[in-house]
Amino acid sequence: MKETTTAGEMSISVDERYTQWKSLVPVLYDWLANHNLVWPSLSCRWGPQLEQATYKNRQRLYLSEQTDGSVPNTLVIANCEVVKPRVAAAEHIAQFNEEARSPFVKKFKTIIHPGEVNRIRELPQNSKIVATHTDSPDVLIWDVETQPNRHAVLGTPESRPDLILTGHKDNAEFALAMCPTEPLVLSGGKDKSVVLWSIQDHISTLAADPGSAKSTSKVAGSNDKHVESPSIGARGIYQGHNDTVEDVQFCPLSAQEFCSVGDDSCLILWDARYGTAPAIKRSPVSSSILQLVEKAHNADLHCVDWNPHDINLILTGSADNTVRMFDRRKLTSGGIGSPIHTFEGHSAAVLCVQWSPDKASIFGSSAEDGILNLWNHEKIDKKQAPTAPPGLFFRHAGHRDKVVDFHWNASDPWTIVSVSDDGESTGGGGTLQIWRMIDLIYRNEDEVLAELDNFKAHLASCSP
Repeated sequence: MKETTTAGEMSISVDERYTQWKSLVPVLYDWLANHNLVWPSLSCRWGPQLEQATYKNRQRLYLSEQTDGSVPNTLVIANCEVVKPRVAAAEHIAQFNEEARSPFVKKFKTIIHPGEVNRIRELPQNSKIVATHTDSPDVLIWDVETQPNRHAVLGTPESRPDLILTGHKDNAEFALAMCPTEPLVLSGGKDKSVVLWSIQDHISTLAADPGSAKSTSKVAGSNDKHVESPSIGARGIYQGHNDTVEDVQFCPLSAQEFCSVGDDSCLILWDARYGTAPAIKRSPVSSSILQLVEKAHNADLHCVDWNPHDINLILTGSADNTVRMFDRRKLTSGGIGSPIHTFEGHSAAVLCVQWSPDKASIFGSSAEDGILNLWNHEKIDKKQAPTAPPGLFFRHAGHRDKVVDFHWNASDPWTIVSVSDDGESTGGGGTLQIWRMIDLIYRNEDEVLAELDNFKAHLASCSP
C-alpha cells in the first residue's frame, strides 16, 4: 500500500488517510460532490455560468478523457449543478459512493480530440472559447458551443479544431495560458521556447458570424479529410530557458508582460514590448527578459501563477515539494532566487498552484501526494496548531492519488473543482470532486464567534 508523509505527521497509508478524511466531511464541508471518472482527466476548468436558481446554479465544466486507445481521447463539456452555500445537508454530502457518478455532473457534449488532452484553458473574455494542449507542437482552439457533439467510439473521425496555433518546434504539452485583458494565448514546450499568439481576428470572425464555425466543423465529421482547420503563426517567440518550459502565466493587468517556469529551475519574467532579439544591454539571453531567477527552486519547476489582486506576487511550485512566493520587486539575492516565503506542506512534487479569484492573500496548491492545500500568506506569522505549516488553513484529502489540476470558481469563489489521476492501487481512472469548505473556517474570526454565540443562545432558549 502506498505510504504518504506530510509535515508533522507520521506516515500513514492512503486508505487510512482517506478514511479519516471521509469521517470528517460533514464537519469540514458545506458541500461536496464526488464523481468517478472511467478515464483520468489531466485538466479541469470552470466555464460560464448558465443559470441561477434558488438553491443551486448551473454552470459549464470542461474536462477531458485520457484513454488507453481503445476509445478516442476526448474534450468533455459538462453541466454542473453547483449547490449554493448553506443549502446541502451534512449527512447527504458524506454519503457518496466512490465508484459512482455524481448526479450534479452531467455530460453535455463530447469533442473527439486529436491526441490526449493535457491542459485546458478558457478565454476570459469569452469562456466558450478554450485552448488545449496535446502531445504535439500545436495549440488547438475550440468554440465548444458550436462544435458538434460526437460519439466517442473507436473509428470515429476526430473533431476539427476551429483554429490551430503554430510556432513550437517540438511538443508543447502543459504550459498554456490565456490573457485576462486581451485575446492572447501563451504556450511553452520542449523546444525551450515561450510562444505568444493573438486570436483577436478569430474571435472577431466568430462574433460577426456565430454560425460559421458550426458549419465548417460539421465537415470534419464527414468523410472529407481534405478540409483542414485554419492556422495562424506566432506573434512572438521568446528564448531564455535551457530546458522544457512547464508553465506560463500572463500578468493580470498587462497583455505585454508574462512569466514562465521550467525544468531548468528558472523563473523568467518577460516584457513583449522589448522584442525578442538578443540585446546585451538588457539581458545576455534576450532583450525581452525583464527579470531572470536562475535558481527559483532546487529542482524542476512545474507551475506558476500571478496574483490577480497584487501584481507584485508570483507563486511557483516545484518537484522539491514546496511552493514559493516571490515579490517581483526583489526576486533575487546574489543571483539566487529569494522568495518572500517557502510553503512546506506537501510530501511530493507540487503540480498546480493558483491564487483565489476573490481574496488577495489566499491560494491553493496540489501535488502528487494527493493533497490540495489552501493557504493564507497573511497568516504565516500567526499562531497555528503545532504540526501545521505556517499559512496552511485547510487540507483537502479527498483524493487518493496525485491531484493533477484544480480550479477556483470565479462565480462562486470558495467552490473548487479538482481532479486526480488515480493509479491502479486506487482503482484506476480518475476522480473529480467539486467542494466548498464550511464558511466557519475562512470567515472573520469575530464574525464566526458571534454567530456561534447566537447559536448557543438559541439552543439555550429551546431547552426544556
